[in-house]
Amino acid sequence: MAGQQEQESCTTLARAQAHFQKGEYAEAETLYSAYIHQCACAASAGASLGSECSPEDLATAYNNRGQIKYFRVDFDEAVEDYTSAIGVQPSFEVPYYNRGLILYRLGYFDDALEDFKKVLDLNPGFQDAIVSLKQTMLDKEEKQRRNY
Repeated sequence: MAGQQEQESCTTLARAQAHFQKGEYAEAETLYSAYIHQCACAASAGASLGSECSPEDLATAYNNRGQIKYFRVDFDEAVEDYTSAIGVQPSFEVPYYNRGLILYRLGYFDDALEDFKKVLDLNPGFQDAIVSLKQTMLDKEEKQRRNY
């Protein structure tokens, strides 16, 4: 039975990834949510995370579902998914970057700076994070200069 559940989880994730790659976001979101739910059920049944879902796969599912929410401008829920991805796999730099982008767009420059710096701690060659960090610092200075 456990082998069947593990195969179902892998199939669900693979199908979600395929829909995501094709830009079929509604289908991908449904499948990512199902995968995340399968992982939660396995964990609550006492199985270790690795037996049903690897931390890497679960973090990717959260991150990609967060991307879908970002695309439809549902920033609060996207931030929740990115934060969940970070909680599952703190060494995965992409959700820090994605969360930082939203925080930047919302004007939370200090929080965005923290996320971009964390990205660069984990992956110093992440070029988009380098650019985003610099821009966030400039915009924060401009905001302070204008006193708002």
